[in-house]
Amino acid sequence: MKTTFRSRHTNCEGVTRRDFLAVGTLGLFGLSLSDLVARPAAAGPSPLGSRAREPKSLIFIWLQGGPSHLETWDLKPDAPSETRGTFNPIQSNVPGIQVAEHLPRCAQAMHRMCVLRTVYGPEGSHERASRHLQTGWRPIPNIDYPSLPANYIKWKPFDGDVPPFVGLLNPIEQGFGGGFLGPRCSPFLAGDPSVKDFSVKDLAPPAGVPLDRIGRRREILAGFDETFRAVDRNPLSLTPALETAYRIAGSPRARNAFDISKEPDALRDRYGRTPLGQACLMARRLVEGGVRAVSLFKGGWDTHGKNFEALQTKLLPELDPALATLVEDLADRGLLESTLVVCLGEFGRTPTLNTSAGRDHWPRAGSIVLAGGGVRGGQVIGETDATGSEPKTRPIRVEEFAATVYHALGVDHHQLNRTPEGRPVRIVEEVEPVLEAFG
Repeated sequence: MKTTFRSRHTNCEGVTRRDFLAVGTLGLFGLSLSDLVARPAAAGPSPLGSRAREPKSLIFIWLQGGPSHLETWDLKPDAPSETRGTFNPIQSNVPGIQVAEHLPRCAQAMHRMCVLRTVYGPEGSHERASRHLQTGWRPIPNIDYPSLPANYIKWKPFDGDVPPFVGLLNPIEQGFGGGFLGPRCSPFLAGDPSVKDFSVKDLAPPAGVPLDRIGRRREILAGFDETFRAVDRNPLSLTPALETAYRIAGSPRARNAFDISKEPDALRDRYGRTPLGQACLMARRLVEGGVRAVSLFKGGWDTHGKNFEALQTKLLPELDPALATLVEDLADRGLLESTLVVCLGEFGRTPTLNTSAGRDHWPRAGSIVLAGGGVRGGQVIGETDATGSEPKTRPIRVEEFAATVYHALGVDHHQLNRTPEGRPVRIVEEVEPVLEAFG
């Protein structure tokens, strides 16, 4: 898929969407239909019991840049002025849990959410922290680790007529794709569903080419494939790639799942007519249509300057209705228990404001929101110290967060992957999930 996305967003290290495409990375991680070949082999039974037997869906909301925990889920109103900033906390619908005043919709959906307030890690750069949080592994030069969604579809494969893993909006940082698992476990990149007359290019036939003509082409290519197989007894047959691509392109179910125009205007308004709002709505449509994992990539959260202005006027007014409506919409449709929603970024922000009224990178404490997928809502796990600098109780390593996601999805995180060279690699480091999230 050679769709080019435009994005104004960069991070403070100078990585732009244009840079990302220029080095050819998207070709390694983004999929077109021709990349969607035969699914990886099933992994066999898991020891996680009933949680593992029921396939679930994952919606992974990535807030690129690193959202400030001190202005969202972990305010410190009693801290000194250089820490507490200008936002006030408001009471959520769960006694004892407060969130930022600019998250009123999320405050009323808190009974369905679980906030991990003490996630910490060692990586303070966007590139390295993005890989760490999205894969569960600290990056090293010789292994390109797969993302959490990629690992999920590898260990929970299926042969449906929709893509198993879809990416929405514009990925900037690396770490979101299949890594050493290859393109079969990478997302099918579908773009921005908030644009006017949104459509997914690869799900429609070329202009002037009807479906019956595509069917004839399919027969011709199948004939070529049969001929090549007759010549070579051990070929890499074209058939799996072709069959999967044709199945998806010709599937009314797949086309319907991507047709956001079928949603009522009132519901689209509730989500927000923004990139993140419409992407969250599309994510709900996709999991409802059978997609196993959806990643949303929303930039702009690298608030080194004018932190409060950016959060108050743009970032939180976009996140609040999108996240709250997604969770409530899934619940209303009976999908929340079978869908894990994860909302996070690379790290938290510094407890002390800088001279530009901004906050810098702070990996020593940050918040991650979970909902659905068996997670018990209406709770906060962990407490940071008086300035939000470090965990005070229940510190949660990045690897423990990753294990928690796998546990919710019914994937035994003790299993091993193998690199193309045959090297065994654990899905995640030998840690335990945050089990109290499910209590």
